[in-house]
Amino acid sequence: MSTREIAGKVVEFDEEGFLANPNDWDKNIAAVLAEEIGITPLTPDHWKVIDFSRADFASTGEAPTLRRITKEAGVSTKELYQLFPKGPAKKVALVAGLGKPTGCI
Repeated sequence: MSTREIAGKVVEFDEEGFLANPNDWDKNIAAVLAEEIGITPLTPDHWKVIDFSRADFASTGEAPTLRRITKEAGVSTKELYQLFPKGPAKKVALVAGLGKPTGCI
C-alpha cells in the first residue's frame, strides 16, 4: 500500500494502483486518475459507465466485469473499448475508485 496526494486529498492505493478505499473517491480524483492513464476529458459517456460501475459496486461489493458493464449499462463492447482503450473493465474500475475486477490480469 502507498499513499499520495491527489486532487487535494491524501488517499491510499493498493500495490496495483487502485484506490484502497472506494469511499475516498470523488469526481476530482476520477478526473486526475483518468488523465494519468490518457483518458481526457471525461465525457458524459465516460460518466455513464463510471456512475454505473460505482452503483453496481455499491450493490454487489465487487467492481463490475466488462460483460456486466456492457449488458447492464447499455454500452456496447465497441463503445466501451473506445471510451477506455486496452483493458476497459480494469480502467473503468481504476477511474471509478474501485478495486480490480475479478478475472482481470
